Amino acid sequence: MKEKDDGVKAESLRREGAFNRRWRHVKDSQFVESDFFDPRDGVQMKYEMLRRVRTDGWPVARAAAAFGLSRLTFYQAQSAFEEDGLAGLLPRKRGPRGAHKLTDEVMDFIAATLSDDASARPPELARLVAERFGVAVHPRTIERRLAAAAAEKKRR
Repeated sequence: MKEKDDGVKAESLRREGAFNRRWRHVKDSQFVESDFFDPRDGVQMKYEMLRRVRTDGWPVARAAAAFGLSRLTFYQAQSAFEEDGLAGLLPRKRGPRGAHKLTDEVMDFIAATLSDDASARPPELARLVAERFGVAVHPRTIERRLAAAAAEKKRR
């Protein structure tokens, strides 16, 4: 790896969420002795860990230790790889997927409330949602969702 590219690649990996923060714990000889293998690249490192077990016949505990990871992490990576291939090793955004508070039912309620009273502001809507559904929603979340719905309407 070229010295001047070192920071650029690391920054790119960080930006994409693929930077292996525990890269100094990687002891696998390919990653220690080669410029091609980069212990900071979490995707490459997990793939090689899986390959060591599947192709080279290493025990899971040995492979996980050589790559500075736990056996649990190995099995999670293995499952993701079996399900989605190499794409399964790419970092995924953490947290809830989709609208888990502003469900269709809640949004229908907000739309009905706004059709009855167009002057209702997001803080009031958040209070009404909390009373009706027992769900605490930040007013800004409601504001963003309404703006997205309005933009979607314009595109049609």
